Amino acid sequence: MDFFSVLALLGGLAIFLYGMNLMGDGLAKVAGGKLERILETLTSSPIRAVLLGMGVTAVIQSSSATTVMVVGFVNSGIMKLSQVVGIIMGANIGTTVTSWILSLTGIQSDNFIIRLFKPTSFSPILALVGVILIMFTKSQKKKDVGTIFVGFAILMYGMSAMSGAVEPLADVPEFTGMLVKFSNPLLGVVAGAVLTAIIQSSSASVGILQALCLTGMVPFSAALPIIMGQNIGTCITAILSAIGANVNAKRAAMIHLYFNLIGTVLFMAVFYTVNAAVHFSFMPQAATPAGIAILHSAFNVTATLVLLPFGKWLEKLACLTIRDKKEETGTAVAADPDFMILESRFLEKPSFAVEQSRNAAKKMAEDSHRTLFTALDLLKHFSADGKKAVEESEKKVDRYEDELGTYLVKLNQKDLSVHDSHSISIMLHCIGDFERISDHGVNIMESAQELHEKGLKFSEKALEELRVMEHAVEDIVDIAYKVYENQDVQLAREIEPLEEVIDELSKELKYRHIQRLRAGECTIEMGFILSDVTTSLERVADHCSNIGVCVTQVHEDSFDTHQHLKQIKHSPDETFYRELELIRRQYQLPTLSEEIAKDKTVTAGA
Repeated sequence: MDFFSVLALLGGLAIFLYGMNLMGDGLAKVAGGKLERILETLTSSPIRAVLLGMGVTAVIQSSSATTVMVVGFVNSGIMKLSQVVGIIMGANIGTTVTSWILSLTGIQSDNFIIRLFKPTSFSPILALVGVILIMFTKSQKKKDVGTIFVGFAILMYGMSAMSGAVEPLADVPEFTGMLVKFSNPLLGVVAGAVLTAIIQSSSASVGILQALCLTGMVPFSAALPIIMGQNIGTCITAILSAIGANVNAKRAAMIHLYFNLIGTVLFMAVFYTVNAAVHFSFMPQAATPAGIAILHSAFNVTATLVLLPFGKWLEKLACLTIRDKKEETGTAVAADPDFMILESRFLEKPSFAVEQSRNAAKKMAEDSHRTLFTALDLLKHFSADGKKAVEESEKKVDRYEDELGTYLVKLNQKDLSVHDSHSISIMLHCIGDFERISDHGVNIMESAQELHEKGLKFSEKALEELRVMEHAVEDIVDIAYKVYENQDVQLAREIEPLEEVIDELSKELKYRHIQRLRAGECTIEMGFILSDVTTSLERVADHCSNIGVCVTQVHEDSFDTHQHLKQIKHSPDETFYRELELIRRQYQLPTLSEEIAKDKTVTAGA
């Protein structure tokens, strides 16, 4: 094997790994985070957990990815340690699907129908269809399907390139001698584990082994221990992922390792004991890609059947290995589960990370909503408990803005679908508005506190007028939050006329206060407080307008907010005017006294 053959082998391996990665990413995008959500919620029984782990891994083509997700679930508190055992076992079975697909490369026949099943026959067709879908369709879903097809074709081309590069090794005595050494179970296991740990993919290392088998020089006696080692080597990805995670996440990684270690020891002990007595005839024979797939599946299915009833023992063993520490226990108690869902490990599966971000943003919106409405209640009935509730909610909203904003910036750098990209844009724009609405809630609470501490009260007329504006603001907040949550562009159209009316109410309330001040019915100090409250309410309406505009603009792929508002308010259509008049009638202030009304008329005339 000369220098150029080595280059061809390395190039084939690179193309093979890239194809596997491309296909996996395409599959993950098409799934859109749904598989991970299923994993998160439907793991109540061990058998169901095994089936789910198997199904998810078969689709995303990576047991390592599934296990890393599980470590993330446990670290974020979404999943309990007891739930992960079955998923990890199922993931090991699901990853064997790749080896069955790759085994098709070993098909040898002159029959036209059978030859069609050979990847070298149908991969070019898939590549052509995939490229057409990527280049000539507008639907993101179709583009993602095209990515899957192209990824599969590249994967198979890489497999073919590797097979062609190693074919000359069949005539190299040193190569044959090295493979014979791997017939030693211990050496074979170590070789398989090291190779898989380096490339961090058991599917890829099994594919390399299948390519070597096409030379006809790899006996089953060498292939079997290498496969066992590959199952151990794949644990390195989860172990690396668990670094820096909490105690239970580390234990989840250890369960993965122990399952494969114990499974390998038991399988090999039984197999080689029986082989010593029976002498299996297939052991010296040349392994085939299909034979590798059978061995790979047989080991993982057998290990799962044997160890699933002992899942609790695996969990206890992991707990004995990774013991609780006082400082970690304290940290776990102090950690807020609402923020734990922003788990950095989920960033490797962007669709699911976007879903978790949506959940966090929804909770942020709820806390912001609670801050404002609790503050408004304090204007009527001030209490120390209410003040504390406002302050705690506002602190939580501030933390959301910081942590969620940082997380979204990282997530925005990933390869995202159009839908997910739109979701992130909306969240990045809206979390600032949620935080400012919460801040204005604190301002209103401080005004209520000032009234309480100074023993001041708004006049009945001022209270009655303020309630109208409060009611309008409560309504616009509810509408804006529904628009955000449901991405409802039609409902967003109701925000601008209401925001316009709230601006009018704010001006009118301030004007009426000045008239009461002139009439000696109010004080300057009360005027300052009223002005602070109405200004905060007006600003809240402005932020609701921002939310509505953001949702509308992102869906229209346009981000010129000022131009959008200018078009609505300065070039409105008849529908806007009709809605504006309806809303004005809905939020009418009480009738002015004769003196104030007359003064207002004179002022307007002047």
